[in-house]
Parts: sequence; structure tokens; C-alpha cells
Amino acid sequence: MNLDKLKTTDGIDVEGKRVIVRADLNVPVRDGKVTDATRLERLLPGINALANRGAKVIVISHFGRPRNGPEAELSLKPVAEMMQRLLGRPVAFGGDSIGAEAASAVGKLKNGDVALLENLRFHKGEEKNDPAFAGELAKLGDIFVGDAFSCAHRAHASTEGLTHFLPSYAGPLLMEEINALRTALEKPQRPTAAVVGGAKVSTKIPVLTNLVAKVDSLIIGGGMANTFLQALGVAVGKSLAEPEFHATARDIMAAAKQKGCEIVLPVDAVVAREFKEGAASEIVPIDSVPCDAMILDVGPKSVARTSELLDHTKTLLWNGPLGAFEIAPFGEGTFALARAAAQLTKAGKLVSVAGGGDTVAALNSAGVADDFTYVSTAGGAFLEWLEGRELPGVAALAR
Repeated sequence: MNLDKLKTTDGIDVEGKRVIVRADLNVPVRDGKVTDATRLERLLPGINALANRGAKVIVISHFGRPRNGPEAELSLKPVAEMMQRLLGRPVAFGGDSIGAEAASAVGKLKNGDVALLENLRFHKGEEKNDPAFAGELAKLGDIFVGDAFSCAHRAHASTEGLTHFLPSYAGPLLMEEINALRTALEKPQRPTAAVVGGAKVSTKIPVLTNLVAKVDSLIIGGGMANTFLQALGVAVGKSLAEPEFHATARDIMAAAKQKGCEIVLPVDAVVAREFKEGAASEIVPIDSVPCDAMILDVGPKSVARTSELLDHTKTLLWNGPLGAFEIAPFGEGTFALARAAAQLTKAGKLVSVAGGGDTVAALNSAGVADDFTYVSTAGGAFLEWLEGRELPGVAALAR
């Protein structure tokens, strides 16, 4: 996949053209109201830019996981209402994504107008990447813009199928994501480091294997660090670990050594006997974890060591927390390192790229999400990119 082949609509005459924009509008909705419009806010500048250039903008998206056809609670209508509020211009709503209702909504659009069509997944052809369904979608537009990086790891009708029917371009949000990831992984300023946390090694094996060949330092935290420590003969008490992956952990460490990548594991830990808010905790050296205790966060010496490493790092990639950050006081290690990375970024000394649902939540909890160079809202697509996999929705646009 040649990413340099990705084209945008910059310089293309879109006036009077029906431009289908594949967005990710999978936003939280409660009682018919959008409760977090972050994804919308990031998408709307691109929608506005097309409308201001005279395009007839047709936004399409999935929403949730409908089981068998339309479900009232999974309608995109509340999202259309929020889009209208945030855009400051009318947003028409089409009661279907194909057929007469969709065609009627699109047919009424004038230059500069915007419409949002109903949930794509109300039709089984969407997830099956059915060419007939993609063809029906294509009848509604003249140009296709893929602007949902977070859905690009799925070969669906609206991410991959449509590109076979219409001239296709990459949207500004998708390009932002790709450029940020390329900056961190393909054309980084060195030295480079990656923070990889989370509960289990088993879910991140391809990520770790790919990253040891790309970065100079790999900082491993969270429950997965316990499996690496165990593989080195360190007792971790009652901590979450995966003994069946000891050999995998040793293989990853051997590959890192061969590639000249330093693996950084915790040197101390915050431990507790109970996994609950406000549980009594203590800080212990990593080789002195009590047999009846659980590691729930990295300790201050680990944070100081990794912060010092960041002082000499130019590019940082971050995926996953270092501890059970959702439960006080076990987020302090993650928050402290996040603040250190944010400070270096603000000082212009570090390019910092982060992504993944838990990572974004942790950076928000630390109050530093806006201080990182780029924070991705993509989950699965971000992870698959870190694994070095080709994303069908991006490959289709680069064809």
C-alpha cells in the first residue's frame, strides 16, 4: 500500500457535486441526546469546508450494532440534530441510507447543503461489503470521501465497497490520523519510545512484535508487565498475569535485544490486597511484591526512570495505561508520566502520539489530552496500524 497515493479533495471542483462522506458518528447517546460530541466536533470542519465550496454533502455512518434491521434506539436522528447545532447550518435527515427515502433527501439538497442518512447497519449488505448495497449507496453521490479512520480496519460497503464505484478521496480527519502515525512510526525524529500498557500480553502480541523493530525504547506497563516480569523469574503475588505467555514474552525480549530496542519494565510498584477504590496500598520494589498482594500501578521510581528516558526522546507513541487508572489511587503512575510527556510536548521537545479508548480516557483524567501532539479517537484501527497491518479502508483509497 503506497500511502503517498492518497488524494484529498483539495484543488478539486466540488461545486454542485454530491459528495458522500463516510464518517464515524458512533457517539454516545442517552435518552435521545448526544452526551459526548468529541467525534462530531473533529469531523465538522471538513464537512463545513466542503459545504462552503458549494458541495451537496451527504454524510453516512454506522451507529451501534443493530441485530436485525432498523432499531429505533440506534437511529442517527439525534446525531443529525446535534450536527445541525454544532455546524450552525441546517442538516437534513434521510430516513434510510439507500432507496427512495435516501434519494428524496439527497434530491432536495442545494449547493452548500448537508444531509445525514440513516444508520448504514440497518442493512446487512453494509457489513458484508455487498457490491449491490455499495452500488445503491453510490447512486446517491458523484464523489466519495473516506473520513472515518476508526472504521478503516473493516472492509465494509461504506469503507471499501464504495471506492469501486466513485472517484474516491481521503478526508482531512483520516489524513490527520495517518500523518500522525507515519510521523511516529515511519519518519520519526529519533530517539523514539513507545509506551504500551493494558491488562494482557495476549491482546498486544502483534503490536509489541512490530514495535520492537521500530522504536529505540519500549516501555511496558499495566497487567502485561507482570507477565514479562514473571518470565524473568520475578514473583508478582496475586497480580493479573498470563503464565502461558512467558515464552512469548521472552521471545519479544530476545527480538528487542537483536534489534537494539531497550525494554523498560517497572522497578517498583503500588500494591494492594483489594482491588477497590481507596484500598490500603503500599509502594514496594518490584522484586519484593508480597505473595498476598496485587500490583495495581507502577511506583514513583519507575515513573522517574521513564520520565528521564522521555527527556532524551524525540518521538513518543502511547497505547494503554500503566495501571488500574480508573480506580484511585492506582492512576497516579499513568497520570505522572502523561504529564511529563505533555510538558515536553508543550516545550517543543517531543512529538507525542497517543490512541486507544483507555489511553484517551487516561489522558483526559490526567488533564493533558489537549497537550499531546495528536490523540487518536480510533480504537481497533489504531491498534491494527501499530501491528503493521494494512487497513482495507485506507488501502482502497490509496488504490
